[in-house]
Amino acid sequence: MLCSSRPLARLLFLERDPCVSAKDDKKQRENQNREREAGCLEAYRKAFYRHYGVAAFRAFLKTEFSEENLEFWLACEEFKKTRSTTKLASKAHRIFEEFIDVQAPREVNIDFQTREVTRNNVQEPSLSCFDQAQGKVHSLMEKDSYPRFLRSKIYTDLLTQTQRRLS
Repeated sequence: MLCSSRPLARLLFLERDPCVSAKDDKKQRENQNREREAGCLEAYRKAFYRHYGVAAFRAFLKTEFSEENLEFWLACEEFKKTRSTTKLASKAHRIFEEFIDVQAPREVNIDFQTREVTRNNVQEPSLSCFDQAQGKVHSLMEKDSYPRFLRSKIYTDLLTQTQRRLS
């Protein structure tokens, strides 16, 4: 989405309805500009939260000694972008050894059955081989860590910073 209407100003005539009066047309353009600005503000907020929100959530999880959950979830998201079948297997094994295996350096808290399903999936990896484990970790963060994050000083500081940038 383009967030500046100025470069498009010369092309706005293409959006005009020939059956609408000039007065109505001006109101319509003003509404479109307001919608565009609101959309830009929303896009900025989303980008800001995506970047700073993840960093703030990570910082919060570090204070709770559970940042491996977010790191695993992000590693799975990155894994799903893998297009090379040769890289797929090595990435799957690396993620399994780092996060899923018993006594892994950054072991996530999942049940035995999910761990075994994931172990079997990694033997013949696909882009969805971590879906069950990722879902469990996501659910854990959503129900446990994230509500505490929303009540934390880290989050309130993020909100204050966002409000300052938007004013």
